[in-house]
Amino acid sequence: MAFTKVSNSLLADNSVTSAKFADGAVTSAKFADGAVTSTKIADDAVTSAKIADSAVTSAKFADGAVTSAKIADSAVTSAKVSSDIKVAGVETIYVPAAAMYPNSTAGCADLEQVELSNGPELKCLDFDASSDENAQFTVAFPKSWNEGTVTFQAFFTVTGTNTGTVAWGLSGVSFADNADMNTAFGTNVVATAKAHSGTSNDMDVTAVSGAVTITGAAVDTQTYFQVMRDVSADTQTGDARLLGIKLFFTTDASNDA
Repeated sequence: MAFTKVSNSLLADNSVTSAKFADGAVTSAKFADGAVTSTKIADDAVTSAKIADSAVTSAKFADGAVTSAKIADSAVTSAKVSSDIKVAGVETIYVPAAAMYPNSTAGCADLEQVELSNGPELKCLDFDASSDENAQFTVAFPKSWNEGTVTFQAFFTVTGTNTGTVAWGLSGVSFADNADMNTAFGTNVVATAKAHSGTSNDMDVTAVSGAVTITGAAVDTQTYFQVMRDVSADTQTGDARLLGIKLFFTTDASNDA
């Protein structure tokens, strides 16, 4: 019996259905280049399970395809950001005693340079144990500062072996252009008193203080700080030698543009 060759012209429209194909009969080699277009793919047919591991690379994305709207909330974490990109957050400024000056009233001793038997010479301000004494300094915070509260650590030493504690307090006030500088400091905040080691001229560093609210805090201001020794909150019988103050502040932008 002679068989007639089955050609396209002999097949009725829609006569070849998916049920007529043997399992595995249709392979990628059977598809003409460009045969599978986006209109041939059912809605939601391509799921994440259908995509081979590492199949989607950066080269597969059209220019501009990934916009901020395509990125899920919190998808970009600090671990995903290059270490050389500056991000907003907590930063520090260190102000040495050499940049401070005693108050005219109830001020500490003038800046002194102390030579030790080895190593560095100290630039320090001496605060005695008999009454509260004060010094001041100024900071112009970067524009990226969030104008919020700050905290601080005090760096100091004691010449002597007394192991009593020293308590340091800080208050601040900011002034913008044309502001009245005859304005009081904000509330003084005292850090937890720090005990001296008992070894003369050992370095002492306080714990980070509570939040210091700065009166008049705003962008593009000059901020005045007053640092004090609160003798009612400490037990050190000797002079406390202030070496510097480390300020912690928070930024809400990655730069000062």
